[in-house]
Amino acid sequence: MELSDVRNELDKTAKKLADFRGSLDLENKEARMQELDEVMLEPGFWDSQDAAQKVISESNALKDIVGEYNELNDTHENLEMTLELLREENDEELQEELFSELKVFKKKMEDFDLQMLLSDEYDRSNAVLEIHSGAGGTESQDWASMLLRMYTRWAEHQGFKVETLDYQAGDEAGVKSVTLSIKGHNAYGYLKAEKGVHRLVRISPFDSSGRRHTSFSSIEVMPEFDGDVDIDLKMEDVKVDTYRSSGAGGQHVNTTDSAVRMTHIPTGAIVTCQTERSQIKNRERAINLLKAKIYQIRVEEEEARLLEIRGEQKEIGWGSQIRSYVFHPYSMVKDHRTNEETGNVGAVMDGEIDMFINAYLRSRIS
Repeated sequence: MELSDVRNELDKTAKKLADFRGSLDLENKEARMQELDEVMLEPGFWDSQDAAQKVISESNALKDIVGEYNELNDTHENLEMTLELLREENDEELQEELFSELKVFKKKMEDFDLQMLLSDEYDRSNAVLEIHSGAGGTESQDWASMLLRMYTRWAEHQGFKVETLDYQAGDEAGVKSVTLSIKGHNAYGYLKAEKGVHRLVRISPFDSSGRRHTSFSSIEVMPEFDGDVDIDLKMEDVKVDTYRSSGAGGQHVNTTDSAVRMTHIPTGAIVTCQTERSQIKNRERAINLLKAKIYQIRVEEEEARLLEIRGEQKEIGWGSQIRSYVFHPYSMVKDHRTNEETGNVGAVMDGEIDMFINAYLRSRIS
């Protein structure tokens, strides 16, 4: 790399930073941060824990994004000053330091750019992720448990908190279905990229003949709502069932019928919740889950309507998987929406799926 290349890169990033500033509306964000700081100083702020937590979450989210922008801007100014010093004095050690810092800066700019793509209404929300095994019994149920581990590890890498809301164990191994609450900034914005059918090709560990098997599991992703979200849900349209809670692997959690299953009759949407020991709390949480599922159905209906207007055809079914994970006869994970692929299957199954998420998010604006 030459100093002229550094100059070009800094000019590009200066323009990008100016674009960021315009799209972020920093002045309004800073004013809102000040408002929230004043709210947090008011007497009685902690009288309602839920309301206080919402204010704190909004404040932290604003401070994070404004802080990141300011840090990027400061770094850019420092790189500009270093470049000017090098123009006046040839210092090889300083030059290598500049090249190294520029590389780190470009990566941070790319990450920030990706965050700017998460601008939909609920992108910054926590996520509810459901994994459902497909047809095929033990094979697909084992695949569902592998995906459960993959998403749990991904969430851990992000510093997110994972809570199991519902767990239906497989007949012999794995899971039939599992519902997770994944809490963290932009959790839904990132994980919405994972919605769809995931296909596995491997030599089955359950087949004594060592034959190759293909298994499917589907992923559903919704924003996690609290009780204040404005989704029209009439309880006369909801069928409520209660049953006894059971934990992962089938171990007994509680001797009362505290688990709740809700079915929204007009849409057929079904949610279950057994994470709380109280049936009342499980009902409250199930209602919010049902609202999230109804919201997601409306989003999909709108997307289908737009595709129809554009004349695009999009088949939905087990044959229209979004991603394939091939363990045999070769190693590859390929996303069929973006053609992003890698041969490092082990890393992907260990939660390194950011390359697929990022490629999908970028593809939506290209």
